Amino acid sequence: MAKNREPELPSINIMGPGTVVKGEISVNGDFRVDGTLIGNIHCKGKIVVGQTGRIEGEIICQSADFSGVVKATVKVTELITLKETAVYTGDITTGKLAIEPGAKFSGTCKMEVLPAREVKPIPNESAG
Repeated sequence: MAKNREPELPSINIMGPGTVVKGEISVNGDFRVDGTLIGNIHCKGKIVVGQTGRIEGEIICQSADFSGVVKATVKVTELITLKETAVYTGDITTGKLAIEPGAKFSGTCKMEVLPAREVKPIPNESAG
């Protein structure tokens, strides 16, 4: 008799300082970047880029909080916050944008409500 699977709990993931990742990352929960990511990230939760963090690529997530350097096309379904130490270059599509004094922003911002399907669920490869 097959057991009913418990729903997967959202995870909290951290990429530490000095870590460099090239490629695509998919996350079911939240993700904090204090290292360097060159590539794309699709996150069902919140992405935090710390002061030592750097992302170059595409970011799709529910919410975002940038304190480091981000050169990316960003789609955020809820709120993106550029903290005072953030250096952002690229195009943002979001429902809400907050920019603290001191943050550097170079690019465009399109304010619109994104459908929740923009942040796609990540298939469970171990399910069978």
